[in-house]
Amino acid sequence: MKYPISEDQLKSLDNSYTYHSPKDDQTDRYVIIRNKAKELAIVLCENAPKSRELSIALTDLEKVVTMANKAIACNE
Repeated sequence: MKYPISEDQLKSLDNSYTYHSPKDDQTDRYVIIRNKAKELAIVLCENAPKSRELSIALTDLEKVVTMANKAIACNE
């Protein structure tokens, strides 16, 4: 193996690729994040012409939601 994995890297990978069932109020916060992102998506669609750029913006917004939810799931 050319690049050995450190213990910290392995721990991070284990955390990233493990299912984290929601606990406490996490599900509620996931819903809040998704709803606010949907509000922004609607604003974008109502104010920008259908285009490649709008499509990318909407895709990136989906990524934002995913990473925010992952931040909650993996770090609490």
